[in-house]
Amino acid sequence: MNLLFSNDRPGAYPASWYAAVTPPLPPFAPARGEIRADICVVGGGYTGLSAALHLAQAGADVVLVEAHRMGFGASGRNGGQVGTGQRLHQDELEQRLGDAHAARLWHLAEDAKALVARLIADHAIACDYRPGIVEAEWTASGVSHAHAYAEKLLRDYEYDLIEPLGCNEIAALIGSPVYKGGVVDWGAGHLNPLAFALGLARAAAAAGAHLHENSVVTAIEPGARPVVLTDKARITADKVIVAANGYLGNLVPQVAAHVMPINNFVVATAPLDAGTGKGTVLAREVAVADSKFVINYFRPTPDGRLLFGGGESYGYRFPRDIRAVVRKPLAQVFPQLADVELTHAWGGTLAITRTRLPHLAAPAPGLLSASGYSGHGVALATLAGRLLAEASRGSAADFETMTNLPCPRFPGGSALRQPLLVLAMSWFALRDRLGL
Repeated sequence: MNLLFSNDRPGAYPASWYAAVTPPLPPFAPARGEIRADICVVGGGYTGLSAALHLAQAGADVVLVEAHRMGFGASGRNGGQVGTGQRLHQDELEQRLGDAHAARLWHLAEDAKALVARLIADHAIACDYRPGIVEAEWTASGVSHAHAYAEKLLRDYEYDLIEPLGCNEIAALIGSPVYKGGVVDWGAGHLNPLAFALGLARAAAAAGAHLHENSVVTAIEPGARPVVLTDKARITADKVIVAANGYLGNLVPQVAAHVMPINNFVVATAPLDAGTGKGTVLAREVAVADSKFVINYFRPTPDGRLLFGGGESYGYRFPRDIRAVVRKPLAQVFPQLADVELTHAWGGTLAITRTRLPHLAAPAPGLLSASGYSGHGVALATLAGRLLAEASRGSAADFETMTNLPCPRFPGGSALRQPLLVLAMSWFALRDRLGL
């Protein structure tokens, strides 16, 4: 199954709230004919656009090819959360990797958030950034762990931007009766992800990168001068950066064996007025991610809507009725919104790894790759693009820090990924229902 085309119309953004409110860029022409470049980037999401921007600013001749539109994939559809740290907590990273490596990963993750903020400021990207992400816990033990972890970050990493929340405090802040407590991280934040992606594309083009849309890559030939073949072009480069993430397919089997595409779904409510719960849902403009494995995440929009992501996915086809899939967890978290009108509903494909840590690699001669952000990609994918750009020009220290992360292959490679996905989602959904 080709995920580039199995759930979406060619060259068209999904019917998301983001696409409805974000002014599109004029189309970039498809790549055609024989093209020569210093670097060819495959994929027009955060990773690829960040790489292209940083390369062009450094004076490289860079060509980027995207199968659909810039920001078409997960970069333009996600929950918009710019989170702190890696996908795993620092205490777990310390146990797995040692204190020194864990500390380096912490500082790189802080660099990632700072990079997002700097790019927004430097390029005047209007993406409605707001501070604050709540980690909402379903159990009392989860609350204790979250509070203890905040104390650890203060003690060991001097991170003092996390505020603990008790049961009453989180209920007042979020407007939901289901959570036992949690924390709010004021050093994290949220934004319009499609607007951020298009801002990166605009900046990359202005810096001199050659961007091409509707250019489907059919093959990559590694070597001393790797070649990228599209449906209409042959691009020869000194190096190729592969930034396709959940839409990689089998372009680079060495990478595909380490990452699993999964789907996620989001809805937007109608603007909430007094009759539908305004004033009882999100008393402040914070985003929320909860502690379920099949995670619920939500945030407000500037026009008074609630964007809510959740629902289980057991295959690679989007469900016929995304609204019905997401309405169930929405009503569980916000009973007062059980019958609220849902004006937009969309799905997207991201990629996870077995360890939930990103997979950065040099999988073949002339190739560099980054993928598998496991739902933590707004900041980390943007950083990965910069690291790939640096590595392609010979400065690879931070890139190598990330390539040293454990990222084992999925059993059976890409052939067994979908059966594994069905088994895993069934198991973890059951755990969520049982409160384990």
